Amino acid sequence: MLDQHAVAQRDPSPAGPPPPPPCREPRPPVRADAVRFLVLLVVFVCAACGLVYELELVALGSYLMGDTVTQASVVLSVMVFAMGIGSLLAKRLRTRAAVGFGLVESGLALVGGMSAFTLYASFAWLGGSRGAIVAFSLAIGVLTGAEIPLLMTLIQRVSRQDAGAAVADLFAADYVGALVGGLAFPFLLLPWLGQLTAAMVTGAVNVMAGGALVLWLFGRDLSPRARRLLLTADVLVLAVLATAAATVGDFERAARSAVYGPGVRVAVHTSVQEIVLTGGARGTLDLYLDGRLRVSARDEYRYDEGLVHPAMRGPHARVLILGGGDGLAAREVLRYRDVASVTVVDIDGEVERLAREDPALSALNGHAYRDPRLHVVTSDAFSWLRGAERARPGSGPAPFDVIVCDLPDPGITSSSKLYSQEFYGLAARALAPDGRLVVHVGPLATRVRAFWTVDATLRAAGFRATPYGATGPADGFAGGPDRTKRAGRGESAREDWGFLLAARGPAAPPLALAPDAPRLRSLDAARLAADGRAAARQRPGGAGRLPPSTLIHPRYGE
Repeated sequence: MLDQHAVAQRDPSPAGPPPPPPCREPRPPVRADAVRFLVLLVVFVCAACGLVYELELVALGSYLMGDTVTQASVVLSVMVFAMGIGSLLAKRLRTRAAVGFGLVESGLALVGGMSAFTLYASFAWLGGSRGAIVAFSLAIGVLTGAEIPLLMTLIQRVSRQDAGAAVADLFAADYVGALVGGLAFPFLLLPWLGQLTAAMVTGAVNVMAGGALVLWLFGRDLSPRARRLLLTADVLVLAVLATAAATVGDFERAARSAVYGPGVRVAVHTSVQEIVLTGGARGTLDLYLDGRLRVSARDEYRYDEGLVHPAMRGPHARVLILGGGDGLAAREVLRYRDVASVTVVDIDGEVERLAREDPALSALNGHAYRDPRLHVVTSDAFSWLRGAERARPGSGPAPFDVIVCDLPDPGITSSSKLYSQEFYGLAARALAPDGRLVVHVGPLATRVRAFWTVDATLRAAGFRATPYGATGPADGFAGGPDRTKRAGRGESAREDWGFLLAARGPAAPPLALAPDAPRLRSLDAARLAADGRAAARQRPGGAGRLPPSTLIHPRYGE
């Protein structure tokens, strides 16, 4: 007896509806296993490019607006959300997966490749880029999210692999590509090409990989109109990226002039930050670090005298300066003849080189780097203190009489560890029993909670501190290491710098100048006492109950 199902298959009823036409399968020019490998290779490349775009947004957002944690959180959360939207939208392109993927990669290459260029232009000429960062995160996320569903459709059309295995292979290639892109950005692209050119080169690689996959492997299954559309889109994207890359130098100079003014003399990108020097003649020198005014020759002496000289009352043969690579704090310390040695620990050796070699900056710091008593260490202050503490038993250096913390504002995320209880614990071990520690805290008038949180953190580390400030003219200061006045932003300068003078023991150190203090331009005993009283009056109720800031729980952003 014949199987009825087999008969039905050989002799279908003429009265039944005709079977649907088979789905048009792509006819790649190479074998299916080779196509599968090439698709996975493109997944790898696209994933690497996608992560470079993501890191570019985080890095540039942190540089332009500060607060790395906030920028990373905004970029990552918006992009992950947008990737979900992109995956849903990709369902509409599954019937035209090849041309859809090609157009997605063209759009992603253009948006991602030009993101850094556009963000920096927004910052330079419009004064802000927060909205642009969110918009680019959303657009890149949507386009990135559409990639995997379309690639999944393509690989299943040319391979007999089941869906579970295909998904595993795609995600494996995606994750490995993300690893390579994540490592290439900080170690290759950023130091060799810079932020703008790195994004453009990544975009060019992105569009060529996507275009090659679609036009070569699946090109015979596209209509002539679709092929022309994809080819035109890819060529236009490459032309835009190449033109932008060719004009990066001119663009950076124009944007830098818009941000810093026309007097830019030195602009250097290091692995740590961007360093810009403007002016230099007749007291017009300004030093910017990552777009924030760090030193202004017009009034830097007010800050540096206020930071250094109250701490020099007492033994001061050995002095440690944490930060201060510009040499200005060292200039004030070296004015005391009985100082035997000064150690400057700064994270960026390029700042030290400019402080030594730039004519205007070296003149401003009194050529401090020529003094044989000055020793320079290029290192992160936290890491250096840990290493010094380990080396001290038996053969390490003698304790320091004075430690000067000439560091960025604690509100900047990357600086929070330098205002932590653990950091001050390391500093206490490097300090002589009767030594003093002075900390720049930032503006007291506008950052009250942050100021007194530093005080609470010092107390938790075994110090007792005396607050004081450095005040100036009614129009405030031109700039300073509180790093709050941004270039090109038109913000008014702060009207004070806040300091804490600390010592170990049950009592806070007295606020006074050393008997052998040199003649100062902005400070005398009466002014210092008045500044101390004014700072003490600003102590808020409950300041003694503030919790300390630690590495695990930084509190300066609260």
